[in-house]
Amino acid sequence: MGTGPDVVVVGSGFGGLGCALTLAERGLRPRVYEALKYPGGCASTFTRDGFAFESGATLFSGLAEHQLFGQWMKRHRMDVQVSWLDPLVELRAPGLHLPVTRDRDAFVARLAGEAGPLGPNVRRFFALQRRVADALWAVLDSPELLPPFSARALWAHAARLPQYLPLAGLVGRPLLEVLDDHGLGTFTPLRTWANALCQITVQCGVAEAEAPFALATLDYAWRGTGHVVGGIGRLADGMVRAIRAAGGEVCFGERVKGLERSPEGWRVTTTRGGATAPTVVANTLPADLDALVGRSTPALASLQDAVRTGWGAAMLYAVADAHPGAPASAHHLELVADATAPLHEGNHLFVSISAADEHHRAPPGQRTLTASTHVFPQALEGQTAQRQAAYVSRVQATMKATLGELAPEWAGRIRHLLPGSPRTFQRFTRRTGGYVGGIPRRAGLHHYAQLTPVQPAERLWLVGDSVFPGQSILAAALGGVRVAEAVERSLRN
Repeated sequence: MGTGPDVVVVGSGFGGLGCALTLAERGLRPRVYEALKYPGGCASTFTRDGFAFESGATLFSGLAEHQLFGQWMKRHRMDVQVSWLDPLVELRAPGLHLPVTRDRDAFVARLAGEAGPLGPNVRRFFALQRRVADALWAVLDSPELLPPFSARALWAHAARLPQYLPLAGLVGRPLLEVLDDHGLGTFTPLRTWANALCQITVQCGVAEAEAPFALATLDYAWRGTGHVVGGIGRLADGMVRAIRAAGGEVCFGERVKGLERSPEGWRVTTTRGGATAPTVVANTLPADLDALVGRSTPALASLQDAVRTGWGAAMLYAVADAHPGAPASAHHLELVADATAPLHEGNHLFVSISAADEHHRAPPGQRTLTASTHVFPQALEGQTAQRQAAYVSRVQATMKATLGELAPEWAGRIRHLLPGSPRTFQRFTRRTGGYVGGIPRRAGLHHYAQLTPVQPAERLWLVGDSVFPGQSILAAALGGVRVAEAVERSLRN
């Protein structure tokens, strides 16, 4: 191989970082081009007006020692600390305050106690949910079990068939039907919690969510999920350092402008020149990859349509004085103003609040808050700038009202406020339309049709939240690992 990179990775989201780190660990020379001056994409930590905010309000999984990020942190001695918050999240709605504790049994017992005569039904539901979660999270904990399958992986799955049996009657059904099967469809605390969690993980509520995915994601709090001290950007920075130490390159402030086939593979044109490489991995939306190639790629058409059924986000980035009862640790709130209404456009907020000792994020006595809600990018398409601004302003007004009603201890102490919208995400992450979060996992068999790495053209691959397994930084990074393995095989052959 020549002196240039073996693989060019477009974008330093966690899919691209996971792919580049795996390639570098295996002795190849990846080069990552990132338009911004910091890594992480939609899951990054950025600085404005002297304060550091999470770009999206969320928590992150895969951080336990046996999981993917935990293994990378240990293997590469990353200077990354994880705070195992308890409670991990507080769900608040009118008449409902539900801390999601790290003790799963205690959480289930609380819901069962509140259910009265339906208490045994709650326990039966969670027994089923745990069997599904155990079966599916084990696959995420072991990337070698993901497609494409080796002979060893097939043997492992064959041995695990009894664990997969609970999935047989769930595939193609929405989670709400499973709740109804247990007589729990109208049990407000459980339905509200499941609805809100599904909305931010599988990107749709219980009435639509594909049951196996939804039941697995209900275990989110108990699967290596925590707060990265200093912000998720610290983990992204650690991965960048690991890539460089293993022989790879990461080029910040260098945007990829185009991809063109060449005899050597692909010519990558950037704002500073670019390079030629045998293989390119794009950590982009499908539509953005088409734009880089300069033509429509039939292999990506269905993915583009699926992305357009998804979501954008409206944001509030705030700095607030800490209230007297504020915990010293980072804090996460999930707020639902009306549990009977759709969980978007300000009715449902996820709020991430920095820790008291994260002084690089806010001065002593103050905290940074990132609040997010789902919005429809389709509602902004073809609209004038004035109409787009009016839509976002209405949503953000609702967000402020929800925050004021359900988290007044923070809302009343805000001293600095920055808005964000799909246009903001489009500007900074270069995702057309500002779509975030991946493809909604609405009930149906179509989710199981494409479970292998996506290769739109020869030696051109796609990673990120729009391809399997997608949805979260852990899933995107796992997808990056699987693509890296496929790339390595193609380059070694």
